[in-house]
Amino acid sequence: MITRTAPSWHTEDWQIELSGAVRNVETLWQALDLPANSLPAALAAHRDFPVRVPRAFLAKIEKGNPDDPLLKQILPVMAETEHSPGFVADPLAERNANRQTGLLHKYQSRVLLVLGGTCAINCRYCFRRHFPYEDNRLGPEDLAGIQAYLTDQPDVNEVILSGGDPLVTSNARLSALLDLIEAVPHISRLRIHTRLPVVIPQRVDQGLLQRLGQSRLNCVLVTHCNHPQELDTDFDHAMNLLKRQGVTLLNQAVLLRGVNDSVATQVALSERLFSAGVLPYYLHLLDPVAGAHHFDVPESEARTLMQAVHAALPGFLIPRLVREVPGQPGKSLIDLHLT
Repeated sequence: MITRTAPSWHTEDWQIELSGAVRNVETLWQALDLPANSLPAALAAHRDFPVRVPRAFLAKIEKGNPDDPLLKQILPVMAETEHSPGFVADPLAERNANRQTGLLHKYQSRVLLVLGGTCAINCRYCFRRHFPYEDNRLGPEDLAGIQAYLTDQPDVNEVILSGGDPLVTSNARLSALLDLIEAVPHISRLRIHTRLPVVIPQRVDQGLLQRLGQSRLNCVLVTHCNHPQELDTDFDHAMNLLKRQGVTLLNQAVLLRGVNDSVATQVALSERLFSAGVLPYYLHLLDPVAGAHHFDVPESEARTLMQAVHAALPGFLIPRLVREVPGQPGKSLIDLHLT
């Protein structure tokens, strides 16, 4: 068999991968040889936040290994159904920033557009797992309202596309949205926050590349990868294609108990990202969302971990350790007390 070293991706490729994602708990258990006695707890957690895992991501998980770092990110467990003080449905108070349908305005110079509630993969620690997506569905009249809002906000120079995952949206819809944004003169930058190039790299197809490449906006794509085992040669190829179009590539991760809370993993992640042309950007402390308390790493422990990462890596490969605090003008940097 000849290995395809330079894949040619089409829209149908990623759409097939997306539609074929595992959404059934029993199927997940069978595919990964998980113990049957843990299935009832998983079903209970699944009812609150459904399972969704692309087959390609599933193939990277070691069967029968409950400690696999990729498995822990997608595995529904009983802890999700337990109440933990301080862990709430809206940990970032985003409903207060929901200025109109599909638009969040939390920070002075940038607004965030929620393009939908669908992701390619449902991460169990997701801070928007309880977000009211049904109240933020964007229709044609909402897009006109968004353009008017942007026009009336001269301090805003950046639009962030988020969700859900904004790249679940079709190229045609994305292109129409970019037309709308580009028509506002003081908007100079577009940022896309997405996990799709990690879990379905085929999403970086020719239609997306062409549209980003022809935009007058400075385009930044922020991937979401938490562990080096998530990345492969298809991801590398996707990043290379984006770089050729002049897209700036960054990564943000979440510090997760049992997944990436070790110095070795953080160092390996930064090195692996850089080998693909992606700079580490943020390492987020867990947002206290209801159902995710078992992933939490205390700030003091995170600080100690990142002090060791600083000793092991050059500065440009070290993500900034941050926490998002509602009402603050930006992300809150965690002081590592370095001397």
